[in-house]
Amino acid sequence: MKAMILAAGIGSRLRPLTDTRPKALIEINGVTLLERTISGLKSFGIGEIIINVHHFPELITGFLKQKNYFDIRIEISAEPRLLDTGGGLRRAGWFFDDDQPFLLHNVDVLTNLDYRELYDELARKSALAVLAVRQRDTSRYFLFDGQNRLGGWQNVQNNEKIIACAEDKPLIPLSFMGIQVLSPEIFNHMPRQSRFSMVDVYLQAAKAGQPVYGLDCGAYNWLDVGKPESLKKAQDFIGY
Repeated sequence: MKAMILAAGIGSRLRPLTDTRPKALIEINGVTLLERTISGLKSFGIGEIIINVHHFPELITGFLKQKNYFDIRIEISAEPRLLDTGGGLRRAGWFFDDDQPFLLHNVDVLTNLDYRELYDELARKSALAVLAVRQRDTSRYFLFDGQNRLGGWQNVQNNEKIIACAEDKPLIPLSFMGIQVLSPEIFNHMPRQSRFSMVDVYLQAAKAGQPVYGLDCGAYNWLDVGKPESLKKAQDFIGY
């Protein structure tokens, strides 16, 4: 199985820590975020990983060499300029040449999520994508119908709302966990420009009637460590 770790971000919210290193190499209890993510994927059975890099890329490649690439196949997708999540995935698309579903994982989330549940849901629904979501207070939400099919997106701070379903139906807001399993068909639904977000890909696909689903994974431990206050919480995070 294959996966991509999204690690190209500058990590501006974590400054000054990220003034001298990439976010992926910030340590929690002596172990970097990148190592924690790779170890979690490897323990699940994923043996091939590609990582996109931009901010201090040489530090990430040096770290991987020092760790002997964790004894699995690890490739690097360098981004001279940031391409956002969608552009980054498309640039790394050559890696996913086996026509199999794959996992896309942010480097700055800690979790004990059972990834198999996402793969199983993708197969059950014959879905284009399955997004790990949960109930959580945040500023931006994906909106799902009663069958957990993607129906829109909302930013509660500026009241922006995008509806991606044809029918007028009640939609449930759930926050994205930064983890998703994708069908290789996802590459056929990407725009032509080089820089774009996967959020836009999912919404456009949903508008076109493509099956994009959410899976409520609120029963699992999860923490976004993209902010300084979260780093303190991470020290005592259950399971880490």
